[in-house]
Amino acid sequence: MRIISGKHKGKRLSAPKKLPVRPTTDMAKEGLFNILNNSYNFSNLTVIDLFSGTGNISYEFASRGTKEITAVDVHYACLGYIKNTASELELPIQTIKSDVYSYLEKTIHKADIIFADPPYNFTEEQFVKIAELVFAKELLTQNGVLIIEHSKYTSLEKSAYFSNSRKYGGSVFSFFEN
Repeated sequence: MRIISGKHKGKRLSAPKKLPVRPTTDMAKEGLFNILNNSYNFSNLTVIDLFSGTGNISYEFASRGTKEITAVDVHYACLGYIKNTASELELPIQTIKSDVYSYLEKTIHKADIIFADPPYNFTEEQFVKIAELVFAKELLTQNGVLIIEHSKYTSLEKSAYFSNSRKYGGSVFSFFEN
């Protein structure tokens, strides 16, 4: 895994093999950030990274100048890796150990971008529940966007807040907006 752009462009990171993760591929991540780069000034963003795993997406936002990033994951080992890497690279990433659904039900923290990368074997209902909670709790800022990464075999187009999707290899990013 590598950081594609920004302050730490080209930096390679090696997560421990024992982490229960499937990091977003560099190709898919590059495609996603090309889209976001056309719409956002990264230094002004607030980001929540759900199912953060290795922190791959959080590092990319931080390297590009995002100053407020919250990484949420249920696994201590993942959060430990994120904390260590963020400290080593001096990245402004706050970690929260929580089940994502519990976090979404309890938090009042709003963000410009909420990124979720749940396990690909989730059911369609589990994916849609993420969007339902984000919009029911009004966790996005006025022009905010929820992005859910999922397998090309899952379709989230029926969700009320679905806007569009982009496919990169076996991965799809579905975008949800008010």
